[in-house]
Amino acid sequence: MSKELVLKAFEKVYGDSKNVSVYFAPGRVNLIGEHIDYNGGLVLPCALTIGTYAAVRKREDNSINFYSENFPNNHDFEKYPRAVIKSLELTPNQGFDVAYYGDIPNQSGLSSSASIEVVTAFFLNDLYDLNLDNITIAKLCQRAENEFVGVNCGIMDQFAIAMGKKDNAIYLNTETLDYTYVPIDLKDHKLIIANTNKKRTLADSKYNERRQECDEAAKMLGVDYLCQLDRVLPLDDEILQKRAKHVITENKRTKDATIWLKNGDLKVFGKLMNESHDSLRDDYEVTGVELDTLVDSARAQLGVLGSRMTGAGFGGCTVSIVKENAIDTFIENVGNAYKSKTGLTADFYVVEIGDGPVKLQ
Repeated sequence: MSKELVLKAFEKVYGDSKNVSVYFAPGRVNLIGEHIDYNGGLVLPCALTIGTYAAVRKREDNSINFYSENFPNNHDFEKYPRAVIKSLELTPNQGFDVAYYGDIPNQSGLSSSASIEVVTAFFLNDLYDLNLDNITIAKLCQRAENEFVGVNCGIMDQFAIAMGKKDNAIYLNTETLDYTYVPIDLKDHKLIIANTNKKRTLADSKYNERRQECDEAAKMLGVDYLCQLDRVLPLDDEILQKRAKHVITENKRTKDATIWLKNGDLKVFGKLMNESHDSLRDDYEVTGVELDTLVDSARAQLGVLGSRMTGAGFGGCTVSIVKENAIDTFIENVGNAYKSKTGLTADFYVVEIGDGPVKLQ
């Protein structure tokens, strides 16, 4: 359906869809290991079956034209694909027309920005025979975000999207880029994403501030990255102490959670998810009333093994592991509690774990 929608969008703007190629890159959810990818830490994300579609056709001239069906009257989204072109240092003789359509909720924390970056790099790689592998694509998309968009993000989002594998999470060392696939068997449970619908923009949030705090704490402790430490060391600055505590304990939680997931113990995995959120709330201070309300309400429901914020925070989404026969009740109860406390309406998505980028036609 989404493929047809992006083709219709292309025809609407560019006249017809002859000789058009369609590409897809997923969104991602991080199961555990939050705000540590830029600290050299271990993360456990997975790609989703929702994402960004791009319909593309080369032009005879060197003009490049962008359109998004999600933002038909707003060209701000163009900063992401334009940043990718700059990162790839691409100056093609033949330009292209492209239409995007995404079924990821925008600004939700499911990496809609990294998804559009990766799908752009992926189709450019194909269109201009650049011979880039997917890890290189991930690195170049991170560079695009860092140097040309202005968000000092780590590599997790781009890597998880570029290297996604169906029914697997990626256990990634963000310092070395060593990774292994971890099969996920949720048995009679499902992953449910809950979107706060509180809009936020990473570049305007405290995301860069948190990274600066971590860099400062690492420098004071004499290491390049906080995740090079295996225990929390004392700092004179109370704020930096809290930031370092989250990073170091979250890194250990990710190690432990991956072991329990491999062993098939979802109950312990869910407990570590809960601990992750509490640390993000108390020590890293990136949650807020909306995310905390969703998580607290989720944990109060029967059939829930764990719930935590996912992504950068300051709004965005939570991820919960919920028993299949409790999903309808979960959505109703958590949705009602959330609206009662915040006045906002949450959206819920029962998600599947999917593959990385692909050319569809």
